[in-house]
Amino acid sequence: MDEAQFASWAMKICLSILIIFLGFIVWDLGKKSQAGKFGTAILFLVLGLGVTGFLFKEALISLIMHFK
Repeated sequence: MDEAQFASWAMKICLSILIIFLGFIVWDLGKKSQAGKFGTAILFLVLGLGVTGFLFKEALISLIMHFK
């Protein structure tokens, strides 16, 4: 395994852990602020859109690099 492969795997693993941790933070924020089910759902929706945007960007870059 070379350095580039290790960096790629480490990035995927660490980002997955970070996303899960951010989900816990949002859940805890919704619970402590007494946002209710709807407010907590909105918080998760916003976080989900951010994560989806990041994943879409990565997929788009992979697609562009594949056809280059």
